[in-house]
Amino acid sequence: MMAKDPICGTPVDTEKARYTVELWGRKYYFDGATCARHFQHGGRIAYFSMEVGLLSKMHSYSGGLGLLAGDTIRSCADLRVPLVAVTLLTRLGYLRQELAPDGTQTEKPDPWDPASFMTKLPNQVRIELEGKSVAVSAWLYEHESLTGGVVPVIFLDTDLATNPPEARRITDSLYGGDERYRLMQETILGVGGARMLESLGLNVLVYHMNEGHAALLTLELLKRSGGDVDTVRELCVFTSHTPVESAMDQFSYALAQRVLGDYLPANVRDLAGSDRLNMTLLGLNMSKYVNGVTKAHQAYTNKLFPRHHIRAVTNGVHSHHWTSRPMRDLYDRYILGWAVEPELLVRADIIPSEELWETHARAKETLIQTVKKRSGVDFDPTALTIGCARRSTAYKRPTFFFTEPSRLRWIARRYKLQMVLAGKAHFRDEPGKQLIREVFRYI
Repeated sequence: MMAKDPICGTPVDTEKARYTVELWGRKYYFDGATCARHFQHGGRIAYFSMEVGLLSKMHSYSGGLGLLAGDTIRSCADLRVPLVAVTLLTRLGYLRQELAPDGTQTEKPDPWDPASFMTKLPNQVRIELEGKSVAVSAWLYEHESLTGGVVPVIFLDTDLATNPPEARRITDSLYGGDERYRLMQETILGVGGARMLESLGLNVLVYHMNEGHAALLTLELLKRSGGDVDTVRELCVFTSHTPVESAMDQFSYALAQRVLGDYLPANVRDLAGSDRLNMTLLGLNMSKYVNGVTKAHQAYTNKLFPRHHIRAVTNGVHSHHWTSRPMRDLYDRYILGWAVEPELLVRADIIPSEELWETHARAKETLIQTVKKRSGVDFDPTALTIGCARRSTAYKRPTFFFTEPSRLRWIARRYKLQMVLAGKAHFRDEPGKQLIREVFRYI
């Protein structure tokens, strides 16, 4: 049986391999001693994200932030970047949406079984929440690339028999509950995540916070460094995704003191804001490198936080994951290696136009059948089809298509046009729910 060396990608015969490493209950095979040593003891980047979207059946994400995190993990596996990701095991998911005929949204839990996808690790750490000790366990999911690269994803879980009933529910629901619940979750992610990586014996060189939800990890690093802010900054990278105040987690210091207690350093107001504990500001102040996710985001975030040097890294998607099966098969025939070197897609002009159009039509038919199954609406296979799937909240402007109805009618009179829209609103986001009702009114 052949395996790929997760460091260099070289094929290795598992029966003849001289160099192996057993880690997390699995055996890995290597082409040489250097690769084996690097895999086991080499430095890693720790990527913290409140949500991670890797499989649709793992309900551990709500939207773009989690999907971007999933694509980052996939790309790092392709490139064999030494990354380890940390997130929460949200057993009840984000929410399952049900819509009334007028577009009124109701929400139900969206449970899933982690044991169907990942392995429970024996490691446990403890953290203090409201002065009480809470145990945190870990589950391991490994994403393996076609190149052989492997990125472990650590899912943190408080649903342990040794925890009191309330503590067992902390990691249940993504973005659920009130501010106290959210702050507890972010403490599990940041403080608990940093401690779990230490418990696993991983040599972490850089901590990357994907949005402010993970910023409390800097308080754990401050404790380790004896309060040396500069030492912590050298270790941290921060990515800000949404430069609007409503998307930045903020907590009263009274609540923070009650929940976090001794985790809060004496100079916390200098680091996280004078009036409220602002997680974005904490991430900014405690990171040497900060980036927005487009040049426009960079420019606007600089206006919000003018004292910080913010760079831009424009979001992309993982090409292979987001390419439909018919298109994958077509590219496989004409562009060898595109799945792991997406820049090769510049050669797509060698594909015969007739085959490209036929493949597009087959992929479109899959969408049309999905629309029919879910909504009972018959779409026209010859019409221009616009698809948009975004979380329904005001700043994402889900009704943008309808801001100029007369222009839309003008286009529709001249061309065949149809739209398929999707999006959930957070259960406490009443303006987001109203926007869904508006979309239904336009329908």
